[in-house]
Amino acid sequence: MKLFHELLGPVELPDRLERIISLAPNVTDALFALGVGDRLVGRSAFCHRPAEVLSLPVLASYTKTRTELLRSLKPDLVLLSTGVQREQALRLKEGGFPVYALPLPLSPYGILENLSTLGHLLDLEERASELVHQLAERYGRLKGRFDVKVYFEMDLGGPITVGRGSYIAQALLHLGLRPIFLDVPQAYFPPDLEEVKRRKPDLFLYEPKPWGRNPLEKARALARERGWSFPVVATDGDELAHYGPMFFAFLEKLADRVAETLG
Repeated sequence: MKLFHELLGPVELPDRLERIISLAPNVTDALFALGVGDRLVGRSAFCHRPAEVLSLPVLASYTKTRTELLRSLKPDLVLLSTGVQREQALRLKEGGFPVYALPLPLSPYGILENLSTLGHLLDLEERASELVHQLAERYGRLKGRFDVKVYFEMDLGGPITVGRGSYIAQALLHLGLRPIFLDVPQAYFPPDLEEVKRRKPDLFLYEPKPWGRNPLEKARALARERGWSFPVVATDGDELAHYGPMFFAFLEKLADRVAETLG
């Protein structure tokens, strides 16, 4: 299989891809959604869904790779993302590995486009097309459920919010949850908390780190510390920040929590 990749240039892969390494959680999610999770022989430290992947050898963080272990597994395909994994993808290609990098989506439709790309690579065109159709329909049913301004914050070792050009902001806007910093031409950035208060959101939407306890209580405590009185909704962590097919189920869960909170 001969392809041209926007970042990697000419790419040549085996026609049949049986031994796959995933170095990105969104890719791991997509492979299981397409029904080929059994082809995975290795993962990144951040690939923890579904639970079946936890028994696989850990080969990388987002930026570093255990190259010799990776080579010993004789992969037909090493999948990862662009964004922070851009340099990692280039290094692996230079090292002779069969690499393909899926782009960081700019909207939820980019998640669906990545599924289609995987369907092409893995000779699963029909399965990928059906899955894309189903997810697009579910996403469409969420349109305009609300009409409120939200301040969204995720914990990445410190508060980060979203502006223009983020798939998270696009998804929230689709639901009618208008991010208060949508006028800022930057996808992800540390917020000015005083400016948050001045912009008077109707809702504080908080995403904690993965595996945290009592995320809603933590979000409420943050709001109290900052002197905010608007309602609070929290995800369970690594949900809106996850751009695999599970994102759409997480979005549905979020919509239900917002509806319950706002009455």
